[in-house]
Amino acid sequence: MADDPILIQRRGAAEIVSLNRPQALNTLDEPLTFALRDYFAGLAERLDVRVVVLRAEGRAFCAGLDLGGWENDGSRGTLQHYWRLQRAITGLLELMRACPQPIIGLGHGAACGAGFSLLLASDVRFGTSDLRMNAAYIKVGLGGCDLGCSYFLPRLVGASVASEYMLTGRFMTADKALSCGLLSEVVAPDALLDTGLALAEEMAANAPMGLRLTKDAINRNLDARSLSDAMALEDRQQVMMLMSEDFEEGVAAFRERRPPQYRDR
Repeated sequence: MADDPILIQRRGAAEIVSLNRPQALNTLDEPLTFALRDYFAGLAERLDVRVVVLRAEGRAFCAGLDLGGWENDGSRGTLQHYWRLQRAITGLLELMRACPQPIIGLGHGAACGAGFSLLLASDVRFGTSDLRMNAAYIKVGLGGCDLGCSYFLPRLVGASVASEYMLTGRFMTADKALSCGLLSEVVAPDALLDTGLALAEEMAANAPMGLRLTKDAINRNLDARSLSDAMALEDRQQVMMLMSEDFEEGVAAFRERRPPQYRDR
């Protein structure tokens, strides 16, 4: 529906989730934030959805936070109101990382502040040449580290590049993001969705539990204390998968030179 804060479309094993406030450049107000939270929280029980493609309607991915879209009805103090707002968005980013499905973020136009963080919280990112991203918080009198940016960005592009952009609030172009590995590819606007769906289809061709466990291990091993700890997690996951029917099917399909028919068993 035109008035829904998000639009959801099913494409095979993937779902396309579109931010749907184009008239407001998809800035995060309360209804949009909580619609996204509800969606990503529900994915833990919707394992038939294998991959999520996150995109936006209109001329911008997400131009940041809509402060006017968070009403304080007088039942909370100013501190409590802003704490609720802050935790609502950070909780959304945590849900994106915790959901078992990989998320493919498709950015175009402005992705500022909270919009930048939505892309950073995705597993893979594609963008158009007009994509402009920034940690906008420092430009409005706040610190430059907000909404997970100080966690995600140094891990994705390194501490020096991350510090440059968080300390200045300057815009990162699509070409710069591509050169430092933040984007996997820069594509034409009319090819953006198809590019994301093609990758989603490729991901979904793998064993369902193997796909889920891969995202889980990447998440955990980004903060692994040592190589031994990282490999210990990998060992456990692989032994689990060796005991699955999907592993047997994968081996049989390889030997018979046919596509595997996985059943998540």
